[in-house]
Order: sequence, then C-alpha cells, then structure tokens
Amino acid sequence: MTVEPPDVATPFEVATRDFVFGEVWRRPGLSRRDRRWVTLTCVAAADAPEPIDAHVYAALNSSDIELEAMLEFVLHFAVYCGWPKASHLEGVIVRQWARIQQEQGRSVAPWPSLDNSGLGPNDWEERLERGVKEFTDVNLTPAPRPETPYRHAGILNFVFGHVWQRPGLTRRERRIITVACVAIDDSPMPLKTHVTSALHSGDLTKVEMDEIVLQFSAYYGFAKGAALGDTVEAAGLSA
Repeated sequence: MTVEPPDVATPFEVATRDFVFGEVWRRPGLSRRDRRWVTLTCVAAADAPEPIDAHVYAALNSSDIELEAMLEFVLHFAVYCGWPKASHLEGVIVRQWARIQQEQGRSVAPWPSLDNSGLGPNDWEERLERGVKEFTDVNLTPAPRPETPYRHAGILNFVFGHVWQRPGLTRRERRIITVACVAIDDSPMPLKTHVTSALHSGDLTKVEMDEIVLQFSAYYGFAKGAALGDTVEAAGLSA
C-alpha cells in the first residue's frame, strides 16, 4: 500500500493484516500488478471510497501500474461495470496522481490532449469487420449478427471494434479485468464466456485463474468468489 500499516484491534483489522496482506497478496501464481487489476476492479465496483483512494494511490505510487495504463483501465472498466462508476474512478485517479506529484515535490502538469488517431478507423464497414474478428478472437465463438443497437453499435462497433483493440493494456490484462467485472455483475453467460475463452486461449492458465478467484474473493466476497470458482472449474473440465 506504500504507507505504514495501521494498528490493528478488531477481528476485521487482524484478518486484513494476517490473511489478506499476510497470505493472499504474497502468494505465487500472479504478479502484484495482476493482483492490483483484480483489486482495483473490485473496490471501484464496490463504491468503497476509502479503499478506492488507497488502492489507486498504492498502484500508482508503487509504479506497479503506470498512469497511462490506469487511465486505459478506466475505459475498459466502464464498458463492463458502467460509466457512473468509471467516472468516479477516474476522478480518484486524477486526485491521487496530483497527491503523488505534490508529495514528490513536483508541480502537477495539465494532462495532454489525446490525438484522434487513437480512436481507430472511421470507416464503419472496416470497423465492424474488425469488431467481428476481434469478438471471435477474444470469445472463441462466432460474433452475433448486428440485429440490435446493443450488438451493432455497442458490441461490434465499440467494445470489440475499438476498446479491445486499443493499446495501453495487453489482451491478458483486459481478460483479468473483464473476468473480475463480469463476476461482480452476476452475469452468468458473459462470465462463462470470458472465463472459458481466457483459459482456452492460453492467455491465462488454470493456476493463474485460481489465484484470481482468491484475490477476487478477498475484495468482493467469498459468495461471488464461489460462483466464479465454479465457472473456472466447469471451464477447465470442458477443455
């Protein structure tokens, strides 16, 4: 967390120190950066102001996650957990980045404007074609037909025609974030699809996915972690 640990008194505080940080964060199988992606997704979705502040600060202050990657995470998180939560998350990042710069004795520079070339092709046929291919490559299933605004403008044009293809995060990192998001959202079909494709693509190993389940359970609850774990086991059996 890049700060001195607090004194502990309550059972919750003792378990946080001894179990969450004493055991879970120290386990092999996932890098600390990977564990941060799972944790950031969980605390941002949980609407927990102090944990969001603390974990954003720690991720940036430790240099485990670069500012550019953190901002890219906000967009991916918005797709799977919603724009209002992502808006709050980005505000936290702005404030915690300013705090870090001030603590290091630096002036807080204005953020640069982004170049429109980063928005991808503006030829709609090309964009939709790319979206169909990316959907198939990511999910390992055929893309849906563009029969509704959700599928046409949302899934094929924006989510897979643009977001999944953006630089700033690796596909593996996007899978980690997405798996945590859909487990939070209680979305049985997306959860099954993204867990199965993450494992069958080879982007995540079974060992890594098991560690994601544990990290997720620590930060979003063992009940939802059990549902995620069951999905992982079922995906492994179908391999």
